[in-house]
Amino acid sequence: MAARITSVVVNCSDPGALAGFWARVLGWQVQEADDELVSIGPPGQPEKGPLPVLDFIRVPDPTPGRRRLHLDLNATDRDQEAELDRLLQLGATRVDVGQGPIGEDMTWHVLADPEGNEFCLLRSRVEPVSG
Repeated sequence: MAARITSVVVNCSDPGALAGFWARVLGWQVQEADDELVSIGPPGQPEKGPLPVLDFIRVPDPTPGRRRLHLDLNATDRDQEAELDRLLQLGATRVDVGQGPIGEDMTWHVLADPEGNEFCLLRSRVEPVSG
C-alpha cells in the first residue's frame, strides 16, 4: 500500500487573496471556498485528483522565521526571465536567503508570495499537465 499527497496546506491571514494570487500564478481555479479555507486546483480536476490541491487556511498569526517547506515552479510556456517578470507583476517579490547571484551554478530565483511564503522559480521549462 502507498499514500498519495492530495493537498499542500498554506497557513495565511487572508485565504481568498493568497489563493487568488496562486490561482493566477498556476492557471488554476478555486475548488472550494469559505471564510477560513480556500482550495485551488487545476481546471477540471476532481477534488482528490492526480495532482495535489493547494489549501489556504486562515491562521491568527504568521509563521515566524524561515519556512521548512516551499514550492518549486517551472515555466511551461515561456523562458525563466519572462516567467519571472510575470510573477513579479502578479505581486511576487524577490527574496535573498543567501542564495547568491543567478548564474551557472545558481539556476533559480527565490521569490515570496504576497504573504511572504518563499518559493523558487527554476530555470528549466516543463510540459503543462493536460487535464
